[in-house]
Amino acid sequence: MRVLVSDKLGEAGIDLFEQETGIDVDVKTGLSPDELKSIIGDYDALVIRSATKVTEDLLDSAQNLKVVGRAGIGLDNVDIPAATKKGVVVMNTPGGNVVTTAEHTIALMMSLTRNIPQGTASLKAGRWDKKNLQGREIMDKILGVIGFGKIGSVVADRARGLKMRVMVYDPVIPPETIEKKGFEPVSLEALYAAADYITVHVPKSKYTQGMIDKAAIEKMKPGVMLINCARGGIVDEASLKDALESGRVAGAAMDVFETEPPPTDHPMLSLENVVLTPHLGASTIEAQTNVAVAVAQQIIEYLKNNNIINAVNVPSLPGNLLEKLQPYLSLADRMGSMIAQFSTGQLKEARVEYDGDFQGLDMSPVTTAFLKGLLDPMLPDEINMINAPMLAKEKGIRVSASSSSESYEFNNLISAQVISTEETYRVAGTVFGKAEPRIVRINDFRIEIVPQGHLTLIHNRDEPGAIGSIGSTLGENGINISRMQVGREANGENNIILLRTDSTISGSIVDQIRALPKVKNIKIFEL
Repeated sequence: MRVLVSDKLGEAGIDLFEQETGIDVDVKTGLSPDELKSIIGDYDALVIRSATKVTEDLLDSAQNLKVVGRAGIGLDNVDIPAATKKGVVVMNTPGGNVVTTAEHTIALMMSLTRNIPQGTASLKAGRWDKKNLQGREIMDKILGVIGFGKIGSVVADRARGLKMRVMVYDPVIPPETIEKKGFEPVSLEALYAAADYITVHVPKSKYTQGMIDKAAIEKMKPGVMLINCARGGIVDEASLKDALESGRVAGAAMDVFETEPPPTDHPMLSLENVVLTPHLGASTIEAQTNVAVAVAQQIIEYLKNNNIINAVNVPSLPGNLLEKLQPYLSLADRMGSMIAQFSTGQLKEARVEYDGDFQGLDMSPVTTAFLKGLLDPMLPDEINMINAPMLAKEKGIRVSASSSSESYEFNNLISAQVISTEETYRVAGTVFGKAEPRIVRINDFRIEIVPQGHLTLIHNRDEPGAIGSIGSTLGENGINISRMQVGREANGENNIILLRTDSTISGSIVDQIRALPKVKNIKIFEL
């Protein structure tokens, strides 16, 4: 079996591959997309970090590829749905760089506070700028931590050791869990208003892209300092630049950027009140050794023993059982993802029911797949088929599953109900034939949805002209509808319209549809 390492990997990991009988490893870094595409068909496994882009186009050429292993956490450079469709296992190494990234966050905060890089630069330039580089003390200052996952919680702990007061905002983790750790759970608005320092530790997703923008900065305490060691794009760089120049934000430390490496004329490169590092959060000897060894061990275990560790798209199951469960796993994952994109408030409870003939299969992995889909939009870098139940428990979500041999409408039916602090949402789905998943009910509406692609759900009054006005609005904006399903509420007053479009409907078009007189609500989601 052949393994290709396409990004720089610690020698300890390469040594493990070279020492393993029956495995040949090639290290070819810096390949262009076309060069990688031309050779990928020869390999059973691909080891990457952040540079290699595993696209659908690349996967189409990877006829023999069985597994992609990421030496690190983030998988935003991997098309996971395309890999799943091709039957390629995608793994990461979620624990290898937690402490390293947390320590880098603290280092940036201290460097920013005491002007350490500026002081070094001035001395090397022959100046003694002591008066111009006065800093602050961080003791008794308020640190606002956005995101209390693996890295954020370590940052909070380290800051407490520095005698800082730590406020935490996390929309997923229950406040009582944060309080038990000794920190102060607050709303995002309260954190913005009070914090002297704000550090971001959330995954990059459509929910967090640009979350620290002009509007957010205007809510912050004047003179705040910002640190981002998470992902580029979570902080809107143009808004931050304006705030740094105006003095609204006193300083910023950035380890990640919207484009990496940033262009040489990047506006923040010329600002004095900014500390910048080239994505060094995970760049320590210890962390790189940890993730290199972990990814090598995981890939070897899968290639030689078919054991799956830290996979984000398949559970750890024997091959014959996985084949039988795969259609249900896919359906449940998409049902969870759909509810996650619709529901509001903090998740409190998830109930999954299995009705009908499931051939005596153990459906517990399917419940796990539902939980993974439910939590994935909030924790895309952390969640997988192994840890989904544990993370759900950590976040205070009560999970239950039940089964019945009877199903009056379908041969088999999976129903899910999720209760949050604000609402209850229900979705049901089935598998047609051997492997055709369908969502067949949303709350009280009957409907049939192929759960994939660019999807739009519209609630409207069941009156003549409602559907026509929606179609006309989309047509005027160049949006093609590839599929439409209409369901009716039991009392007949309202309709639910499900559209699949060839492209995503932008925010401005959403506003136009929402303003139509017969439209009650519109939600955009991706499956």
